[in-house]
Amino acid sequence: MALVNISVVIPTYRRPDLLRKCLEAILAQSYPKRLFEVIVVSDGPDTETEALFPELQKQHPDIFLTLHTQPARRGPAAARNMGWRKSSGELIVFTDDDCIPSATWLEEYWTAFQHSNQREIALTGKVAVPVPDRPTDYEKNVAHLATAEFITANCACTRSTLELTGGFDEDFPTAWREDSDLHFKLLERHIPIVRVDGALICHPVRKAFWGISISDQRKSMFNALLFKKHPHFYREKIDPAPVWRYYVIILSSVAALAALFFGADLLFGLAGIVWLVATASFIALRVRGTDKSLSHRLEMVITSLLIPYLSVYWTLRGAWRYKVLFL
Repeated sequence: MALVNISVVIPTYRRPDLLRKCLEAILAQSYPKRLFEVIVVSDGPDTETEALFPELQKQHPDIFLTLHTQPARRGPAAARNMGWRKSSGELIVFTDDDCIPSATWLEEYWTAFQHSNQREIALTGKVAVPVPDRPTDYEKNVAHLATAEFITANCACTRSTLELTGGFDEDFPTAWREDSDLHFKLLERHIPIVRVDGALICHPVRKAFWGISISDQRKSMFNALLFKKHPHFYREKIDPAPVWRYYVIILSSVAALAALFFGADLLFGLAGIVWLVATASFIALRVRGTDKSLSHRLEMVITSLLIPYLSVYWTLRGAWRYKVLFL
């Protein structure tokens, strides 16, 4: 292979239609094709993705496009590590298979890197998340990517930076907090992070299944790992304090049930009022400014009744698993 300046690394798993759109945007970059490579890493055996590559390689023989496959599923952090360690470029650019980079994406990154004149540096681009004026709760949450400081959907690091930090922590087995961990390692080592607004990607919001916020609560377990590794930055940039609202809801419901069992009517009434007010305010917070459809409102009410209990369960399970005092 000829020497390249940039290596693009994309983790994926059984999403060939999304990956194709991402790759088509990258293969149409304004940056000289002979100067960058694209490395896709499948997080486990994936015949659908494998079938995609012969066609693309035949259509674009002037671009270095390769696919690597992990023997078993280990998560996007491990896939990205495999990708950058097999790469050749001086600058490694990361994105996800559900993102669509702009035509000048790589050119903007390379120009910013050259102007920095630094061997150890990270860069972060701009993320556009198109959502309706009244998004669903899920769409609203995804839209927060547009204001994130540093996410793997659109970032770049020099090879020496990744070698110094060790890259991504593979103890994060899912697409949650592994990018924050790298971000915090960069901050701890005082490695500059340069904002490159011209390096734009579009992150469309995929259709979510009903009640997705319930299954998403499992991610709270990995907040504990991030807190254990970077307590100061976690409180500064993620959550300044525990979500006390959840604990109020849980404790008041437990107190109400205990009061009912022991026949303490006054305590039952007081605890019930606290639970009702705290739960109602949580529901109101989630529905504010979102889709007004009846199905969405029902989803918000039902999931809001469950989320505090599930979130705290997974949070405490993470605290136990990672041996850290974390609420």
